[in-house]
Amino acid sequence: MCFNLFLAEEIENDTRILADGRPPPKMMLVKKRDWLLVSIEEDREIGEIDLCEVVREKDVCWEYAEKLDGNKVRCKFCLRVLNGGISRLKHHLSRLPSKGVNPCSKVRDDVTDRVRSIIASKEDVKETLTAKKQRIPEVKSPGGISASKPLMPLDAPSPISKVFPTMTPIPMGHASLSNQENAERSIALFFFENKLDFSVARSSSYQLMIDAIGKCGPGFIGPSADTLKTMWLDRIKSEVSLQSKDIEKEWGTTGCTIIADTWTDNKSRALINFLVSSPSRTFFLKSVDASSNFKNSKCLADLFDSVIQELGPENVVQIIMDNSFNYTGVANHILQNYGTIFVSPCASQCLDIILEEFSKVDWVNSCIVQAQTISKFIYNNASMLDLMKKFTGGQELIRTGITKSVSNFLSLKSMLKQRSRLKHLFNSPEYSMNASYANKPQTIFENNDFWRAVEESVAISEPFLKVLREVSGGKPAVGSIYDLMTRAKESIRTYYIMDENKCKTFLDIVDRKWRDQLHSPLHAAAAYLNPDIQYNTEVKFLGSIKEDFYKVLEKLLPTPDTRRDITNQILTFSRASGMFGCKLAMEARDTVSPGLWWEQYGDSAPVLQRVAIRILSQVCSTFTFEKHWSTFQQIHSEKRNKIDKETLNDLIYINYNLKLARRMESKSVEADPIQFDDIDMTSEWVEEIESPSPSQWLDRFGSALDGSDLNTRQFNPAIFGANDHIFGL
Repeated sequence: MCFNLFLAEEIENDTRILADGRPPPKMMLVKKRDWLLVSIEEDREIGEIDLCEVVREKDVCWEYAEKLDGNKVRCKFCLRVLNGGISRLKHHLSRLPSKGVNPCSKVRDDVTDRVRSIIASKEDVKETLTAKKQRIPEVKSPGGISASKPLMPLDAPSPISKVFPTMTPIPMGHASLSNQENAERSIALFFFENKLDFSVARSSSYQLMIDAIGKCGPGFIGPSADTLKTMWLDRIKSEVSLQSKDIEKEWGTTGCTIIADTWTDNKSRALINFLVSSPSRTFFLKSVDASSNFKNSKCLADLFDSVIQELGPENVVQIIMDNSFNYTGVANHILQNYGTIFVSPCASQCLDIILEEFSKVDWVNSCIVQAQTISKFIYNNASMLDLMKKFTGGQELIRTGITKSVSNFLSLKSMLKQRSRLKHLFNSPEYSMNASYANKPQTIFENNDFWRAVEESVAISEPFLKVLREVSGGKPAVGSIYDLMTRAKESIRTYYIMDENKCKTFLDIVDRKWRDQLHSPLHAAAAYLNPDIQYNTEVKFLGSIKEDFYKVLEKLLPTPDTRRDITNQILTFSRASGMFGCKLAMEARDTVSPGLWWEQYGDSAPVLQRVAIRILSQVCSTFTFEKHWSTFQQIHSEKRNKIDKETLNDLIYINYNLKLARRMESKSVEADPIQFDDIDMTSEWVEEIESPSPSQWLDRFGSALDGSDLNTRQFNPAIFGANDHIFGL
């Protein structure tokens, strides 16, 4: 029997015509729980349909699950069995710690994004329906059955029409919403439909766009896809290129640093991003696919030659590369062929390795694991999470940093800061009355040895996190890293003044990494030329770095003519004679950047002044901001034609440089360069793993095995999944 279904509130004064031209039969529908009893006149039989069951069967998320007996489902990714049906599965796949559902450790990023969009859209509709229901009076159907007027969103099909497409949906308006609410709703729909990361709303260009549209008034029509892809792409690329030309003008004075940032994976793919840094800002140059010759020193040397020649060898002071490279072969080639260019390690990466080694010390590792037990308990229980937010004033308990090691120590510090509030939580009636919390991590929390270990871990890590902040902010820090590392080591000696064994354990780690990876003659020379260090009577290491300083001078001033009078100029500087000793210069030693200080007060030693400005104007790290390597991977996909690759290259060039520019503009804002605003819900501080398997560690990489970041760094989740097409290409 074929028939159409209408909700009782939809059939009053029904004058619609069916597809075959006949008027619809008179009907009466009685909603009883999840069942609709359908009575059709003209002596037709009565049908009974479990409507909710039909709608659930059509839910798109069933493709990710296997239905079991009762209300149980099995996730097709991690094979976990969940109670609560498709709704619980969605929260499981979304990897959000809501409703006490453990996040899925194996779900693909594109599936997570899709499910989050579905959840967000349904919550938006639910809020709208609730608001309207409070104001809509009851009406009587022809059969005398009480019903409400339709509560469907504008242009949205009802659940019935999705199941029975022959039924014509009734359009519903949003007259109850204000202009502000309608605008926000439209923006939210744009985000959900196009799978935009919510952090996009923090972009400064986001509000600029809204303000510009508002000035256009009603009737404004946005640019078409073709207009964006052609005219505006060309225009904005030209604007960005002009900015880079302006920055190149300072290279003759300050020099520049080439940053070679690398991404590799377990499938022998390797991408290299080349950036150029000088005091004004860091600029993205290009992205290169080096997969075919990444381990070939000759090919890599030729690649670096081409970049150096493009910028001009006379402008390049140093090249920073991370440990992914065949470091020795490329470095030797550059040092042999370019007498005035230095090759330096990435300071941030070396500092991260030091912190990683700290976290491997037995008692520190045990402390981290215990702290994670507390955080997992809280973040995997909805009522516990709400309770924690209540006692912390809405603050998160943990932090997500630019690497796993940074996250560990930042989270320990945050937990230590919230200790008193957590104590109130565990002693509160709300906690005590819930029997399900019994025998939970409260025993760890009440263990004084645990908190002593937390305090100790924070004390030894904080000095090195401070150094990491200084070198990761994108500003010239080469003149301060030597002093910062010396002070960090001194902090450990002071803290462990009564415990020689522990002091030796951590200092040995620092000294080994400093000697093998971080130390550079350029760092030593920069420290010697830094006025805040040179004239500080408390500094004891100037004598030990003088030899490195002279070696750097010989390299940058290779001929006797260029070194003429340099000895007298060094003496003038070290004795603070001439302009070096004027009151303004003395007051500015520790208040302005070392490079600017030399530019203003170094005229008494002109040759040394030129060298000092070039050295002190350099950065010492590749950590400039979070990177989405899946985006760069798509540039180099073999499946793209030449036109698409060129367009995508232009888009990445614009995107990367706009983000770098925004970062430089917001330097005055107190933002932590080593910490993200949002916590990582898939980290070891949140995700609860059951029944670990021998290959469980691979799950940590998620979609990285399909092309995301496999380096030790853990950046913000990419906007695009590994298989998504970005920018419609």
